[in-house]
Amino acid sequence: MHRTIPRLTAAVTAAVLSLGALALPASAADDPAGPVPSTITVPRVENLPADFIGGVDVSSMLSLEESDVVFRDADGEPGDLFAILRDAGVSDIRIRVWNDPFDADGNGYGGGDVDVARAIEIGERATAAGLGVLVDFHYSDFWADPAKQQAPKAWAGMTVDEKAAATGTFTRDALTRFRDAGVDVRMVQVGNETNGGIAGVSGWDDMARIFSAGSAAIHDVMPEALVVLHFTNPERPGFYAGVARELEVRDVDYDVFASSYYPFWHGTPENLTAVLSQIAETYDKKVLVAETSWAYTLDDGDGHPNVVKTPEDATRYPVSVQGQATAVRDVVQAVANVGDAGLGVFYWEPAWLPVGPPEELESNRVLWERDGSGWASSYAGGYEPHDAGQWFGGSAWDNQALFDHDGNPLASLNVFSYVRTGAIAPRTVSDVQRVALTVADGDPVTLPDTVTVSYTDGTSEQQNVVWTPGTDAVDGVGVYTFSGITSAGHATTATVSVMARNLIRNGGFEDPDVSMWRSEGRGLTVRATDDPRSGTYSAHFWADAAYSFTLEQEVVVPEAGWYTASAAAQGGAAGTDGRLRLSLADARTAARATATEADFALTGWRVWSTPTTEAVFASAGGTLTVRITGDLPAGAWGTLDDVSLVRAAPAADFSALTAATVRAGSLDRSLYTATSLASVDAALESALSILAAASTSQTDVDAATTTLRAAIDALVTVAPAPEASAPAMPAPAPSPASADAGPLAATGGTLPLAALAIATLLLLVGVPLAARRRREG
Repeated sequence: MHRTIPRLTAAVTAAVLSLGALALPASAADDPAGPVPSTITVPRVENLPADFIGGVDVSSMLSLEESDVVFRDADGEPGDLFAILRDAGVSDIRIRVWNDPFDADGNGYGGGDVDVARAIEIGERATAAGLGVLVDFHYSDFWADPAKQQAPKAWAGMTVDEKAAATGTFTRDALTRFRDAGVDVRMVQVGNETNGGIAGVSGWDDMARIFSAGSAAIHDVMPEALVVLHFTNPERPGFYAGVARELEVRDVDYDVFASSYYPFWHGTPENLTAVLSQIAETYDKKVLVAETSWAYTLDDGDGHPNVVKTPEDATRYPVSVQGQATAVRDVVQAVANVGDAGLGVFYWEPAWLPVGPPEELESNRVLWERDGSGWASSYAGGYEPHDAGQWFGGSAWDNQALFDHDGNPLASLNVFSYVRTGAIAPRTVSDVQRVALTVADGDPVTLPDTVTVSYTDGTSEQQNVVWTPGTDAVDGVGVYTFSGITSAGHATTATVSVMARNLIRNGGFEDPDVSMWRSEGRGLTVRATDDPRSGTYSAHFWADAAYSFTLEQEVVVPEAGWYTASAAAQGGAAGTDGRLRLSLADARTAARATATEADFALTGWRVWSTPTTEAVFASAGGTLTVRITGDLPAGAWGTLDDVSLVRAAPAADFSALTAATVRAGSLDRSLYTATSLASVDAALESALSILAAASTSQTDVDAATTTLRAAIDALVTVAPAPEASAPAMPAPAPSPASADAGPLAATGGTLPLAALAIATLLLLVGVPLAARRRREG
């Protein structure tokens, strides 16, 4: 059933002929004597098989072209995407297939609107470029992943036997059309990330029937194609071993065990090698990474938020073109380390580019809806109301593409060539380590004496660093940023998050001892490995019928004060009636009449909701109860993590600062010199920022008050002083939408009323808001 596939060799040969400035020498693929020159450094992967797959999934590309996205070659000229990919060393294309990604009126759900016909069109173009094809059947009308495995509309109400028959029929008919179109299909996937379900079916007995039906249909139509089953979460201890065992005992016939591996979620490359090697050795299966990626920038390209958008989202590698190439190279090495069973690696959606810049968001939305070039259109809400129906929009992946936002190929696109030859760049700084620390309030803050400076030739070194200001600037709960300069003059930053001390024990469920938690009801598993927000463990909930549960912990507080509780949850399928709620109450209060509550929003996989309750007062030695209550419909799922109980920071007193801002805003600016007014303007701008902040320490408030008062007291009058006259009517104030700090720097005349209005508004509204103790998730 297995065959040798000429995957990467032909692609690399084409690549060395046409890469232009980044091209490999003609002998590079055959002569591994040294790395080729480039703008990035990629160490060669030793002993890489000639047929090792370097693939990409570009399923969104037809919709992108319909939205007038242009892909460019190494010379910056518009070109055919598949030729560009081939010339960069890509060998295979992965294409997702949905059964019917359209509503009753023919409006596409988005994500490329890839039904069988459009998948065949992509496959024909890939084949014409000399690339192999992996067909990825989702057996759904839209996205299938660990969070959702919804059956196609046409399969609604079917029994498992009927779905198995429909799976066989659909697979057989679709592959016949691929074959008749001449598409070079080399592998076929039965389901996508099928950790706990497929086609609306769950449980291993029923899932195995769907897998087997799809496998049999593949063998019927394309006997030489490899049958692929696809799972994710390799970081979960024992999970893949358990999956493979369940498939084995049910005699599911397949060739390749495929894994997703995203470095920001899925553990280390070494662990990936270990779990895939176990599958290969124990069950004699080929293994493959079906999806991987890394970000080259944190900039958003189209106005739709990206999956990876902050430095904290991506810490394993630098967020840069070099970091992206290194990440892919490490995944290739991890699969190659499995040995002959390691077939290759596919990069997920490297060409999902913006259809327009962020400042043209409204125009972009028109294209996403018309062409399906965003991750989901509003039309998908009729089929999938709880995720796509609420969060439809553009590309959440444009900063993980292997092209820049204008369609030019990044140097990292060549990584599948470079892993064979090696590549080396001139030695320049590629990254300076940024420091992030989290400490409990009251603990000492120590910034490192050195940081790591990385270079484009793959080397790195430690350099001494000087931080400003000093750590004595840390004063209570908050986020503090320090600027650093290394001994070689490179700039960096350190972010220190000072957290209130958490009184909850084992709030992240990392400790095997969970006896401090009390739970009742059904559907909740305390200390599970499913989708933790931090660490390795979580509390997981799911049931196949309507269910309810409670999870609570009682805490004796050490000192009198106000306390708030918070927690994190993610999940879905809660519908309009399902509810997951966090509450905090004095444990002695009858019927919990004084409990404060905050609801979680279950809006999708890894979309974390982090509500915080209102504050509850407790005396020293008093007992507070933190409780999480779930009342959920059948099939609702999710995880809980990071439960906390902290003392609420006392609200700062803004009265003196507010009075000073009102005083500054009422000055007759014609009486004073421009230089002295500039000092007032700067102090007033700082004061208004303090007043508008969501939380501010009393120290900062007092310092801003002192600075503003001093600036006002130091005003220098214009000589000679003007004669007294009736006060002039001030000019009309600009609308709040156009007000900014600019007018504060003006000289002469009266300070625009916007500043006075802002100060007054903050006095009446902003201060109570800034002092409030509730944050909604």
